[in-house]
Amino acid sequence: MTKQTTTNRIVVLDTETTGLNPQEGHRIIEIGCVELINRRLTGNRFHVYLNPGRIIDAGAIEVHGISNQFLQDKPHFEAIVGDFITFIRGAELVIHNAPFDVGFINHEFSLLKDHTATVEDYSSIFDTLAYARKKHPGQRNSLDALCKRYGIDNSHRELHGALLDAEILADVFLLMTGGQFSLLDEAHLETEEQNIHQETRRLSGDRSALTVIRCNEEELQAHQQRLNAIEKASGACIWSISI
Repeated sequence: MTKQTTTNRIVVLDTETTGLNPQEGHRIIEIGCVELINRRLTGNRFHVYLNPGRIIDAGAIEVHGISNQFLQDKPHFEAIVGDFITFIRGAELVIHNAPFDVGFINHEFSLLKDHTATVEDYSSIFDTLAYARKKHPGQRNSLDALCKRYGIDNSHRELHGALLDAEILADVFLLMTGGQFSLLDEAHLETEEQNIHQETRRLSGDRSALTVIRCNEEELQAHQQRLNAIEKASGACIWSISI
């Protein structure tokens, strides 16, 4: 976690890379971001594939499926860094296992000429993995595990992808942090509300009167004894009646 921003703007971010360690020369090959304002998706996204200038590890390709050939004509990081900084500036970044992604982005920054700033200089950071470990200690807290725990359908996630994972993480973040909001848009919510009203059935006015079964004296006495016991134990009982 870093310094907190005062904005209600959140950017959920994920990256894909050529390998696991930027200190070994590995680079970012995909960045995916989605924007939330007031805990609702705005539809604004930042998504790029990047030419890393090096070969992708075979193990990494098995994870994300992005090939060296696919990235040959993609821009280098320095070509998109201005737009990227503009998108994340002033936002709270929500990232799963933030040290990994932030470490890679800061490494990319360090390779730029005359650039000394870090991610933390532009945004605050919320690590959903660290949060999940505190909220669900001793349990698996991978993105897939959290999707299962919160009932999020990620069956379309056969391979990792930065934008797809950012979208899934946004849903996880909203549910995990207690939000009553989901990624449903207003139109969907209105449709759901209409469906609920359509399913409401009114009883006929010609129906017979409901049968009322009144308690007898013995039942009233037992009820009052129970209320007296509650009042004695708590000092007050709002259901107390006079018999």
